[in-house]
Amino acid sequence: MASQVAHIVYAGKYLEKYPMENADKFLLGACFPDIRRIEPKIKRSDTHIILSDLNSDLHYLEPFQAGWKFHLYCDMRREEILNNSGFYDLSGAGDLWGLPAKHLEDEVVYEDFNDWSRIIKLFNNPPEIELPHRVSREVFEVWYAILAKYFEKNPTSSTMKIFLKKQPKLAGLADEIVKIVDKLRKNDKVTESLGRVKEEIIL
Repeated sequence: MASQVAHIVYAGKYLEKYPMENADKFLLGACFPDIRRIEPKIKRSDTHIILSDLNSDLHYLEPFQAGWKFHLYCDMRREEILNNSGFYDLSGAGDLWGLPAKHLEDEVVYEDFNDWSRIIKLFNNPPEIELPHRVSREVFEVWYAILAKYFEKNPTSSTMKIFLKKQPKLAGLADEIVKIVDKLRKNDKVTESLGRVKEEIIL
């Protein structure tokens, strides 16, 4: 599963290949499912429903829902790419699983998107969206404001830690996650594998 910078980068690549109207709502949708990290009432199953047609065909959906589905597709496709590349067979694979690798991936792919100022403005002022019943407008706005701040510059160990500590479900793990990121950053095979995702994720 990808983290938030990566989701925007991959959504941007999708839009380059398949332009759509109301692309801003698509980009909002691409980061929506992980809102559960700041609201205990929201379960993973509320935002990460596995669809029977989980693929990159989004033409039949409204832009926000298309972005939401694209997030789920990217999570699945990313794991396929990493598994096929032997990522999880690398030495120290136990450290590679989960959050540290995802946050390093954010750092690796950040420069592949060239309009962060647009995203920051959008996420600081999100339009009205029809939300699932468990998600309040207040929580919706807080989540995107947190992301807007995180997107201001290429993630570093310091900004990753700040971002993690704003998420109640991850705050207690922030120091350990970043410590592992610092270790993974020195492994060229790890960064090379993570970089391959952006090249292969859009079919």
